[in-house]
Amino acid sequence: MSDWLIYRGAGAPHDGIEHLPPPPPWRDFDGGPLVPPPAALDPASERRLGVRPAEAEARHHRPGETERELVNAALYLRRPLLVTGAPGSGKSTLAHAVAYELGLGRVLGWPVVSRSTLRDGLYAYDAIGRLQDLQIARQTAAGPEALSVAAEDEPGGGIGRYIRLGPLGTALLPAARPRVLLVDELDKSDIDLPNDLLNVLEEGEFRIPELERLAGSAPEVPVLSDDGTRVTVRDGRVRCRAFPFIVLTSNGERDFPAPLLRRCIHLHIPLPDKERLASMVRAHFGEGAAERHEAVIDRFLDREPGDVRAVDQLFNAIHLTQKAGWTDEDEEETRRRLTAELLRPLDRTR
Repeated sequence: MSDWLIYRGAGAPHDGIEHLPPPPPWRDFDGGPLVPPPAALDPASERRLGVRPAEAEARHHRPGETERELVNAALYLRRPLLVTGAPGSGKSTLAHAVAYELGLGRVLGWPVVSRSTLRDGLYAYDAIGRLQDLQIARQTAAGPEALSVAAEDEPGGGIGRYIRLGPLGTALLPAARPRVLLVDELDKSDIDLPNDLLNVLEEGEFRIPELERLAGSAPEVPVLSDDGTRVTVRDGRVRCRAFPFIVLTSNGERDFPAPLLRRCIHLHIPLPDKERLASMVRAHFGEGAAERHEAVIDRFLDREPGDVRAVDQLFNAIHLTQKAGWTDEDEEETRRRLTAELLRPLDRTR
């Protein structure tokens, strides 16, 4: 039965995505000419660009059977995966694990806040920057002619310089392989955002009105993608070919509308057990770390019914223990006391 799995959760790259069957007829998209695949980033480039270096976590991520099956269901059906669970349960890591194992490039990240709008995820148009550049050109000795001559050589008068696709917009570019998009903490959004996402997730496309108006005179306009590369938008419309693997995470702070739930595959990740925590600790602190800090892991798991703890608390306690280098028996009491404070349940403030 495991032969059907495209994502295996083994933590090792493979070419399984090449064997993904065609989509259902109602999820088959016909985007424009293919865009080049994203360039691979080495760890140094990832750190410089602010990209999460997730390879270590991805290698150690070992999903359960249900998690593997639902990830593959989302891949087969070309549906977003709505992942719920407590903070630190591995919701975000799942997106990085799928991207790493299937060779799908950098994860496109959209951290959602209360002010996030659909347009934030799709694209940004810097109209003010365009106006300021024109004003600066008019004030220079060269005059506005210099800017206009340069702009005449670009489709749409150079408007593409001032448009940048967001993470969702970049994920929907027509590509041979699906991109991985992490929409993190959707439950923190304004009440309208989940509903605003419905049409884009269903149709796999969106339009840029600023470019649609120029389609007659400039049908192809190069713009900047979230990857920092130039891509061509045709007729002001972006439509995918391979529907992206979209992970929507939620900490369970709110309910979502039924139309959104209908369009998603729902995966709930329970609180990690000792084996999974040990895997996370190895990913962050290296081989052997789980064994060295087994007592701290046990302390983290020792909770009263209803206690709320985040895995970040465990990482903080282990990091402090390592950095402080407590080895003297006289300091053991300090270590135990600080560990207990750092692992205090989040729902107990006193």
